[in-house]
Amino acid sequence: MYFDGSVMKTSAGAGLLFVSPLGEHMRYVVHLHFPASNNMVEYEALLYGLRIANKLGIRRLDVRGDSQLITDQVMKEASCHD
Repeated sequence: MYFDGSVMKTSAGAGLLFVSPLGEHMRYVVHLHFPASNNMVEYEALLYGLRIANKLGIRRLDVRGDSQLITDQVMKEASCHD
């Protein structure tokens, strides 16, 4: 999964891209209805992406994003084996 966030004046948006082992692409767009900093948007995008992956039944996930800090922080605290 790759995520990218952008900040707008009154709200924020993020794009998510899932790529299957066979190279199939699934794209998602998340619209946050509140103003947010870049870090907040990336954090929310990562959380939404993890929720989507869980609902899709994805068992293994390689997470990449613009902010390695956000990715490392969330993945360290999450139980990635469940």
